[in-house]
Amino acid sequence: MKASSSEGTALSSTTGASTSDGMNAASPAKPFGISKRAVWDAYKRVKANRGAAGIDGQSIAEFEENLSPNLYKLWNRMASGSYFPPPVRRVEIPKGDGRTRPLGIPTVADRIAQMVVTGFLTPILEPHFHVDSYGYRPKKSAKQALAVARQRCWRYDWVLDLDIKAFFETLDHGLLMRAVRRHTTCPWVLLYIQRWLTAPTQLADGSLVERTAGTPQGGVVSPLLANLYLHYGFDLWMVREFPSVPFERYADDVICHCSSEAQATHLKDAIEQRFAACSLRLHPQKTKIAYCKDDQRRGTYPVIQFDFLGYSFQPRQVKGSDGKLFVGFNPAISTKSATSIRERIRGWRVHLRSDLALGDLAKLANPALRGWINYYGLYNRSALQRVLHHFDSVLARWAMRKYKHLNRRPWNARRLVAGLVESQADLFAHWASLGHAAG
Repeated sequence: MKASSSEGTALSSTTGASTSDGMNAASPAKPFGISKRAVWDAYKRVKANRGAAGIDGQSIAEFEENLSPNLYKLWNRMASGSYFPPPVRRVEIPKGDGRTRPLGIPTVADRIAQMVVTGFLTPILEPHFHVDSYGYRPKKSAKQALAVARQRCWRYDWVLDLDIKAFFETLDHGLLMRAVRRHTTCPWVLLYIQRWLTAPTQLADGSLVERTAGTPQGGVVSPLLANLYLHYGFDLWMVREFPSVPFERYADDVICHCSSEAQATHLKDAIEQRFAACSLRLHPQKTKIAYCKDDQRRGTYPVIQFDFLGYSFQPRQVKGSDGKLFVGFNPAISTKSATSIRERIRGWRVHLRSDLALGDLAKLANPALRGWINYYGLYNRSALQRVLHHFDSVLARWAMRKYKHLNRRPWNARRLVAGLVESQADLFAHWASLGHAAG
């Protein structure tokens, strides 16, 4: 249910402007100066981000059925210090290597509470973060990190590709709280972060697991806390110990650019020692040193490729401004990302939806297609074009099932789709933007 303007106005009435210590002119009966406006703004951001239900099974729509009372109760508990976060629902997200990544899903109310703290802390921490920290920050993005990495791979011969093993599950609570206290003395911020860090996890069978380390990947406040942890554990340490080595970091995904293999090896050893002091470990198999091989860089090395933010950086044949072909070290959609896209397309089961018209299929597919083109089409669009060709093959199978005269005539079905590309290029997002055609 959509909140009425009166509900929003009543709930978002401020009790005073926040100060650097997190206090304001709140009601004398409340020990913590958390304004109703802060809770209201947090709710709006959580709603915009959407997300799944937590352990209570309550969706955002269900939370909104009693929106004003629910938000008032949350504010009342947070402002009085009586708010205790419920357990986090754990789900396993498949990874490209066949394993899973644990994701923690808080309840809707808890996501709002975490957003209140995130909204308070972000403007305090942002001015301190490193320029090459790109993950989960205002006016920073994965696209920016990729663009910088691409340029630096042309200037530096070697890359150290870091993989932090189970980062979100292993970061040290004591070190993290010490970092938070360096930037705020706000009592309610410190109290609730400590409670979120130690809130138990509920497994699929309903059992609870106590947490003594880590912060749930999936929590609203977790990305900010992760950035703060690696700001002190990695970013500032790199500036101090290896000022000549540039890097790009997106949350716990990091690459460093080195001038020589010896420098990369030395840096890797030093980072291992540094991370050990921060209760972190590099993944021994996934952390690697790669040579940025191209036409100008000679020599034979075992690793000439690495993945970063869904792109694979490796030697590729490209056309120069003079029209001549040469081998450059460039990014394109990674094999893992391409596989994920194909699996997503298969999950739509378009070939079985003969009840739908082409326009209905376009409404189903275009949001995802546009998102993939917007991100994976940044570099080497032809590689993405080959991936999305899979969708055209699925369309051909759909046509064979929907139009009986095409049954058992796959070639004619592919010709039909190719004709649609020519006559209705704006129907599917990838046809117009990638010049894609079925083959």
